[in-house]
Amino acid sequence: MKFFVDTADVAEIGELAAAGLLDGVTTNPSLIMKSGRGILEVIAEICEIIDGPVSAEVAATDYDTMLKEGHKLAEIAENVAIKVPLTWDGLKACRTFADEGRMVNVTLCFTANQALLAAKAGATFISPFIGRLDDIGLNGMDLIEEIRQIYDNYPMLETEILAASIRTPNHVKEAALAGADVVTVPPSVLKGIIDHPLTDKGLSAFLADWKKTGQSIL
Repeated sequence: MKFFVDTADVAEIGELAAAGLLDGVTTNPSLIMKSGRGILEVIAEICEIIDGPVSAEVAATDYDTMLKEGHKLAEIAENVAIKVPLTWDGLKACRTFADEGRMVNVTLCFTANQALLAAKAGATFISPFIGRLDDIGLNGMDLIEEIRQIYDNYPMLETEILAASIRTPNHVKEAALAGADVVTVPPSVLKGIIDHPLTDKGLSAFLADWKKTGQSIL
């Protein structure tokens, strides 16, 4: 499974990229707002750090303006994935961008039927929002499993399932078990995956014993 980080914080992206843990980055208007910077500048900097897909979202809701904004974003770098909402105009724009050979991330997916439409429209990625479904009492992972089964039923559908709105390390594990191709997570969740009290306890014991030997590897 590929790991994307969901942030517009260039410093955090650089830190994680240096560890060799990132396959891509996703952003959205809310994350751009939190950065306090201009979207074109931020996306350009991220694309210099990451070779994989960098999702940059259009702000328009009508087809014609989506095309203009998408083309503007795509000019930044070859690895920009144009992010569009799962609306009729968004799907129309997705089809156009896909026909032009551009990567497209269709976002705000909440049903398997929506995911099927996005795949038919040529989406590179479909982004089902796990946490937001959990928030209203549904099991977001059920959606990942449904989409996985539908896509596997039709091998001609090449859209990758990008599990989004991930809140916890357990979400990451469940997404992997459900067959998601990609998971996009906040930096804090990605860093938290590595933590376990038994790992810390074991390391402390090893270091204590090593100190008693009086040895040095160097």
